[in-house]
Amino acid sequence: MVFRRRLMRIPQLILLLLVASAAVVFAAQHRAEAFKAGLRLERTLPTKGVHLDHLRARDRARHGRSLLGTSGVVDFPVEGSANPFTVGLYYTRVRLGNPAKDYYVQIDTGSDALWVVCSPCDGCPSSSELNIQLNFYEPDKSSTSTVLTCSDDRCNSALQIGEAMCPSVSSSDACSYSFKYGDGSGTAGYYVYDTIYFDTITGNQQPLNSSAQIVFGCSNSQSGDLTKSDKAVGGIFGFGQNGLSVISQLSATGVVPSVFSHCLRGSESGGGILVLGEIVEPGIVYTPLVPSQPHYNVNLESIAVNGHTLSIDSSAFTTTNTQGTIVDSGTTLAYLAEPAYEPFVNAIVASVSSSVRSVPAPGGNECFVTSSSLDESFPSVTLNFKGGASLSLNPEDYLLQQGAIDNTIIWCIGFQNNQGSGITIIGDLVLKDKIVVYDLANQRIGWRSYDCSQSVNVSTSPSRNQFLNTGQFSINGASHIIYHKLLWSATGFLFLFLFFM
Repeated sequence: MVFRRRLMRIPQLILLLLVASAAVVFAAQHRAEAFKAGLRLERTLPTKGVHLDHLRARDRARHGRSLLGTSGVVDFPVEGSANPFTVGLYYTRVRLGNPAKDYYVQIDTGSDALWVVCSPCDGCPSSSELNIQLNFYEPDKSSTSTVLTCSDDRCNSALQIGEAMCPSVSSSDACSYSFKYGDGSGTAGYYVYDTIYFDTITGNQQPLNSSAQIVFGCSNSQSGDLTKSDKAVGGIFGFGQNGLSVISQLSATGVVPSVFSHCLRGSESGGGILVLGEIVEPGIVYTPLVPSQPHYNVNLESIAVNGHTLSIDSSAFTTTNTQGTIVDSGTTLAYLAEPAYEPFVNAIVASVSSSVRSVPAPGGNECFVTSSSLDESFPSVTLNFKGGASLSLNPEDYLLQQGAIDNTIIWCIGFQNNQGSGITIIGDLVLKDKIVVYDLANQRIGWRSYDCSQSVNVSTSPSRNQFLNTGQFSINGASHIIYHKLLWSATGFLFLFLFFM
């Protein structure tokens, strides 16, 4: 009787174990949604010194041009560094044409168009000291290439915003462009329509080799600093908001959401994360974009040093046609509008600890040495934006290492005076070691400090609130492995129970 009662209880126990197993499997499936794409890339960078004056000149040069004026997450690799004495820029790799070739292009949120060097090209360097291969795009050798003509509607749109030109009234003429820099350097060429290839990470945890047709520039002439090989790249990848930018083109066709994000690593090894999608992490704060502006303008309202708001007339930060605050990953340093610069520097100097002493430096820069750590020696800085969003800066975010005296590091204020200008530019000096989200759909920019060597969560669909975790995809099929291990554990437990009954 006892044995029979035990047999009668077995179906109930089996049912309970099956329910428990199902619950474990369901939890595993739910947890699997959090194990997604590995978008992290780290590189070892060459070391090469660059004078600060040259960096300022290069930034001024590119400002001469740039300031005039879905179903998945697309992942781009990131190389380069914010350190102006090694690289001083971040770049990525794009694949274009058929057969496809790789092109290394600077990541630039301060301009719109993607352009690459073409063959033939007058003045374009054939090699780079960044240890990257410089390929030349050849439209006539790509089976999917079409030269954009002046009669094309996309050319007309570019003409209206000053990103294109047509030499004559002939509709068969190529839609051309010419980007000039303040120091006389520049690039010129024409637009083509061809295939771009990329990795799309979707909700099923698998990468897809995707492609799309886009318009981009074919540069056949370069001048000035663009002809030099020390920091040569194969073009510029503009991430602006106008219709010719890649993010605008791909989001308009539903290939990607209307948002992109980056996390640029500030250490010597550089690298980082760049995705066409929204990085979603706790603590990101947002400020609205200033409407109807050609760049990523935000409303900077005040600056505080050690918690004390500086006495700067608020009109110095008002956005107009000639002034305002721009977020620009294509700028190495950071620049303050002239009325804000002197109050900022004076506040830093007045707030350093007793362990800090000033040292003479060329060019009028304020430079220091200290016997203590940077955090103990220098004040915190806060940039306050519209909507209550603040950007907190550590000393590394506004200081640059400038050599040494008796084995003691010289630190100089990296913020530059944008003399004669009301433009404030938040460049890589500030943007590094932070998640930055450019939410074009909602016209806002968000940020938070972050270790960009770590993984991040990326939204694949704003409507479904589905996420990809970038730290897991490099372990191929990790979430599936966890799912099957839990399934076999539950089944094995049931088998052992029945065997020993």
